[in-house]
Amino acid sequence: MKRSAAIVVVSSLMLLARAPAQEHAHGQAIEKLGSVRFATSCNAPAQQEFNRGVALLHSFQFSRAIDGFHRTLKADPSCAMAYWGIALSQWSNPFANGLRQPSQLRDGHAAVAQAVELGAKSDRERAYIAAVAKLYADFERTPQPARLLRYRDAMAEVAQRYPRDHEATIFYALALAASADPSDKTYRSRAEAGQILEKLFAEEPDHPGLAHYIIHTYDVPPLADKAIAAARRYAKIAPDAPHALHMPSHTFTRVGYWNDSIASNVAAAAAARRQGQTAEELHADDYLVYAYLQSGRDQAAEELVKSLGEVSGRFDPRHIIGGAAPPAAGYFALAAIPARFVLERNDWPAAAQLAVRDTPFPYTDAVTYFAQGLGFARIGNAAGAQTAAEALRKIAQRLREGNESYWAEQVQIQYLDVSAWALLAQGRRDDALHDMAAAAQREDATEKSALTPGPLKPARELLGEMLLQLNQPKLALAEFEKTLKIDPDRFRALYGAGRAARSAGDRQASRRYFRRLLVVCASGDKPGRTELADAAQQAK
Repeated sequence: MKRSAAIVVVSSLMLLARAPAQEHAHGQAIEKLGSVRFATSCNAPAQQEFNRGVALLHSFQFSRAIDGFHRTLKADPSCAMAYWGIALSQWSNPFANGLRQPSQLRDGHAAVAQAVELGAKSDRERAYIAAVAKLYADFERTPQPARLLRYRDAMAEVAQRYPRDHEATIFYALALAASADPSDKTYRSRAEAGQILEKLFAEEPDHPGLAHYIIHTYDVPPLADKAIAAARRYAKIAPDAPHALHMPSHTFTRVGYWNDSIASNVAAAAAARRQGQTAEELHADDYLVYAYLQSGRDQAAEELVKSLGEVSGRFDPRHIIGGAAPPAAGYFALAAIPARFVLERNDWPAAAQLAVRDTPFPYTDAVTYFAQGLGFARIGNAAGAQTAAEALRKIAQRLREGNESYWAEQVQIQYLDVSAWALLAQGRRDDALHDMAAAAQREDATEKSALTPGPLKPARELLGEMLLQLNQPKLALAEFEKTLKIDPDRFRALYGAGRAARSAGDRQASRRYFRRLLVVCASGDKPGRTELADAAQQAK
């Protein structure tokens, strides 16, 4: 029995060495999706289609990957691994916080059942299918986090059993990173996954999944600079995948490389538009407007805001499985882009007038209530701010009751932010500072979702602005500096730090922050925001 299994493994690995890379002519067009070699027992034509499907899967092109796996089955109806690919594609973006839609779970479960019924031809293939089955097993009763951890552990066993199978190791590292606890500030799982991926990336520099997953794995402040090399390379590996053009901007955002983020997302949004991936286009636009605003390019940001009507007209949330961005990402961007535009420019009256767009995802509705609440508070309308805060409190409660624990916590932080500023508008200074400090501490204890380039207003930045308003510049400066450690070269944090240092009498620090702001906005609008004129005057 053991000898037979060994022969199967050796045969698979020999196939792995011979299997064609996924960067070939498909139909009449030459696709550039990177190099993937994933050996199966399927026939040669099916193997080529399967490699292409896996390459698309590695770049989170889920609907295209599913189409590719169906072509695999057409070439070889006995290829059970094609159903493995369909099942994993139905799970969609593993880094997307939030519960999977029932239709996804039903379709993924059905694909697993078809794979099992068809029967894989090797122990290795059966192990892959058994692993993906963990994502869907008893999904009606077993919580999603538990199923994800079971999948991670099953892939760990596959990788351990077949150490020469790079794909098993890659999918294990992906599961390890995607299942990381957002409150774990040791980043143990991410660091372990990153080490695995980096080692393989040195051996397979054209593999799309390796570059992609390194970026995701290191998408946290202390680790982000470790992903810069992968970010520089991913778009070159798989330029025919819109997500590969966008994904480098996750790293660029983390390290404050605004020009690189802009270039990345301009290309990504255009590619997503060409391929009809509107949620992905909107997701890229959200990162794009963020980068525009941090670098003082308000005119470009405004043009993007004005384009939302046309883009939203093409957005069909019924397409649950498409590119990397799920429907929730489209809804989120539609709320976040106009909210960012007014908040980053301190346009408080406009923030208060934003209209809430009801969606199936309450945490996207919370974006607008958050901006509204800050807007009302800053113009002195305490009642309006309190109304927005109450709406946020109710949304957080709904999310907790729906077992959306991650998003419930994010909205709870937003509630505390708005509540704090509502209290300040009422003249309750001590209560305001208490709530604002609580919000900052809770935000420190979690991580942003990949759905967003960052909070609409970081809690510590808001705390710094409150302290500055209350004439406590030294304490304010400390909060702005903490913000900049997490979000380097943020416009508002740099300007706030410059103001706070100036008010605290630290002329040297004030000049340093103002000069840095001028460098960051060197390609910004001319004339730009009044803050830049102030910075130029104070930097002398």
